[in-house]
Amino acid sequence: MSSGPLKVAIVGHTNTGKTSLVRTLTHDRDFGEVRDESGTTRRIARGELVAADGARIQLNDSPGLENAPALLDWLDGVSGERHDGPARIRRFLDDSDAVERFDHEARVLELMLAMDVALYVIDAREPVLEKYQDELAVLGLCARPIVAVLNFTASDSSREAQWRDALARVRLHTVLAFDAAVRDPATELALFEKLKSQLDHHADVLSAWLGHRRAEERQRRQAALEAIAAMLLDVAACVREIEAGSETERQQVWRELRATIHQREQACVDTLLELYRFGREDYDEAELPVSDGRWHADPFDPETLRHYGLRASSHAAAGAGGGALVDVATGGLSLGAGMLAGAALGAGTGLVRSAGSRLIDRLRGRERIQVSDAVARLMVARSVELLAALMHRGHGSPDRIRARVVAALDKRRLPRAVRRARHHPDWSALNGGGVSGSRSTALAELAAELNDSLESLAWPKSGA
Repeated sequence: MSSGPLKVAIVGHTNTGKTSLVRTLTHDRDFGEVRDESGTTRRIARGELVAADGARIQLNDSPGLENAPALLDWLDGVSGERHDGPARIRRFLDDSDAVERFDHEARVLELMLAMDVALYVIDAREPVLEKYQDELAVLGLCARPIVAVLNFTASDSSREAQWRDALARVRLHTVLAFDAAVRDPATELALFEKLKSQLDHHADVLSAWLGHRRAEERQRRQAALEAIAAMLLDVAACVREIEAGSETERQQVWRELRATIHQREQACVDTLLELYRFGREDYDEAELPVSDGRWHADPFDPETLRHYGLRASSHAAAGAGGGALVDVATGGLSLGAGMLAGAALGAGTGLVRSAGSRLIDRLRGRERIQVSDAVARLMVARSVELLAALMHRGHGSPDRIRARVVAALDKRRLPRAVRRARHHPDWSALNGGGVSGSRSTALAELAAELNDSLESLAWPKSGA
């Protein structure tokens, strides 16, 4: 049984994505510094993973190796301890002239001697060169287990097969493809499973962390689905009554309702970002219909709806502008450090007067205004697509979030719970009163249906 934290060294050649790997494993986009140039990491930086029971894994990010071939020649020229690798490394570290000459290598090797295991990070886009074999030969002298991590395997220029063959030739068979830019929860777990198979002494720590991460991933996903479902029920069941034939009142109520829906959807966006530990600055304005954390494409604009294959009436663009906001209570979720759940208000835009007698109030002289099916359908699609983008984005990715709202949404049937919400104003917190108990059943049903939609999306994954 382990009596302390598992200490992991993150090592490799300069600019292979070591810091990006730590960011993805810790789900911390602010860890370290990432730039597209060599030698960015100049010192040892530590990230820590802590399970619910207190089990800890230290991830120690190191400077990049730059001159391993020359260091290997130096080590081969030193007499004595030929078969005692750690002793040869210590002799090197005791030589001040050699340490000054091989500054980066000295820091890495000193770290290696204090670690339990090393993750040797490889940029799989790079050709297999002899200098990398020299790096492995030098690291191997520290007598610590090494797991090779092939980074950037999702790239079209990946040489994964060549690297696996080369690593096998130097008798390194513990290899995992883990793209720090394209997050795959299953591959993340596989990495820790590989470490567990190598480190009997720390099996308890790794088992605790694996259980913690699996539970956290389930909770995060469920919380995200419930946040989306809550937003959709609030929007679909949101209704305003006006005096029949009063165009002035209609325009005023329209503006207020648009603003309310917009705020409600925006809160959902913020909740998803918080759950997956991203910020508004992570959006790609050009690719995702969000600018500065806000939806860029107005779901109530007829042109936006037509762009996604949705039929739009002339009412869809009416009533532009802001209006009074409706106050809605917020809720919370305890997950990790504490993340917001999706009961806050959020985003949207234009509403349409729905056709059909079911949306005409039974009281004479009154009529109702609600969100159209086309708008609701677009809000369903883009919220699920945003969640999929967040789930599969590594925190080490240098790119901004890109979601893909699919076309021809008019052919997709609205989820049953969303359709039913039309007849249940008491399901919406946007109507100024409390919500009924029957909403919880609809919320669970809708979250399950959204989960099925999420499973049907095809996203690139890194290989095991």
